[in-house]
Amino acid sequence: MLKFSVCLVVLSVILSGLAGSRCALINTNMSEVPDGKKLVRSPSGLRMVPENGAFNSPFALDEPQWVPDKECPRCMQCDAKFDFITRKHHCRRCGRCFCDKCCSQKVALPRMCFVDPVRQCSECSLISQKEVEFYDKQLKVLTAGGTFLVKVDSSEKSETTVCRLSNNQRYLFLDGDSHFEVELSRISSMQVLTDSPTSGGGSLRASGMVLQYKPPGSQDPQELHMETADDKRVASAWLAAMHKAAKLLYESRDQ
Repeated sequence: MLKFSVCLVVLSVILSGLAGSRCALINTNMSEVPDGKKLVRSPSGLRMVPENGAFNSPFALDEPQWVPDKECPRCMQCDAKFDFITRKHHCRRCGRCFCDKCCSQKVALPRMCFVDPVRQCSECSLISQKEVEFYDKQLKVLTAGGTFLVKVDSSEKSETTVCRLSNNQRYLFLDGDSHFEVELSRISSMQVLTDSPTSGGGSLRASGMVLQYKPPGSQDPQELHMETADDKRVASAWLAAMHKAAKLLYESRDQ
């Protein structure tokens, strides 16, 4: 009977170890899972979205609820009364009601995954145009990567590491002597460091970044310290793009 009990304990330990190894493997390789896309039609237009909602970009915004027609007899910007001549339109970004004059522009809205440019009010169209610049320029800088001296928490050892944003925009990949990943949704704070201005003046240049994040399975935050290395111009441009990405990230969370 004693032998049988010991065997059960040993078997339980082995199974637990296998389960733990499998979980570790899943956590490590989640960023490598291919992201399937599907085309969906909403009242606002066609959207190309991930098949699995868990794979949404951390920069993504949800479609707004449209203000019901019965609650907006007038344009919510110029106060024009809606009738057969003055038609009512909904802004695809904020969901409010406007006349054609106040909601005539069709602008790309990648944060909501629209396939084509969509109708937006004047205020929202300006915001979306700035975001299109981020998707067209800064996002390419982030996925191309930069080289940094990186250390984790209170470690005194820095490692030369290439840091880049994954193509699905959900992870930071850090490749040095080993591969390390930080999920953007687990970042709690981000601080970009700058060099002190020279006596001759001039603009500040980003020189580093401090990230606070929670590793999977842990509630204790860790800090990641990054300093520009090698090609400082490229690394500084990467940090500036990451600073803009952080603003979009926090906006998505506050939605």
